[in-house]
Amino acid sequence: MARTLHSEIPLTHRILVVDDDPHIREVIRVALRKAGMSVTEARDGKDALARFAGERPDLIVLDIGMPEFDGLDVCREIRKSSDVPILFLSARDEEIDRILGLEIGGDDYVTKPFSPRELVARINVILRRLAPRAAGTIPKVLSRGQLSIDPEQHVASFAGTALHLTAIEFGILRTFLTRPVAVFKREQIMSAAYQLNIQVSDRTIDSHIRNIRAKLAAANCDNVIETVHGVGFKLGRCEKQA
Repeated sequence: MARTLHSEIPLTHRILVVDDDPHIREVIRVALRKAGMSVTEARDGKDALARFAGERPDLIVLDIGMPEFDGLDVCREIRKSSDVPILFLSARDEEIDRILGLEIGGDDYVTKPFSPRELVARINVILRRLAPRAAGTIPKVLSRGQLSIDPEQHVASFAGTALHLTAIEFGILRTFLTRPVAVFKREQIMSAAYQLNIQVSDRTIDSHIRNIRAKLAAANCDNVIETVHGVGFKLGRCEKQA
């Protein structure tokens, strides 16, 4: 039987919050528990890896600017074995930080000081991408060439080899596969990937596209997403290189 808060909201998702500032952890903990989520906390990078191994959370809220073993180091280590969604926190609003965080496998990025409501909204967007659809509305497996994704199981593969995609990368590929001959503007990709009225720069989308191409290139595919200059992107042939 699921545990509940005093307000009888079921705790349906396990979130690991990693920050060296106890006040920040408290603010996030209160907001997430009000939203019906279960929270585990870690005070530094090494503690985060230990908690992750023991708890196996559904999503990690991860501060970048921690001493010694920072959030980027934690993300790199986790990505060796898991594609659990990671939402970065940072005290700096530097675009290079956002892009680096996304390129090493982050799903989203929030700058301090932040609105707890916006943080919860962004977490919900990511988690919804991982949730099974209601009975009768489950979409079929989508495929093109040797690329295939199953939205119900949230799995993707190329030529039978599993692809380890972040939630946002999966959402972008699903968008392309639902309209395989369409050319998508960056604004359309942003809307499909993030679903809320969240400001995301063109370079953020470009970073996700770059990550997808790199992961398919590792599977011997160099034609998954084509650039249509002056317009946006379209799905390629999705076949192995000759």
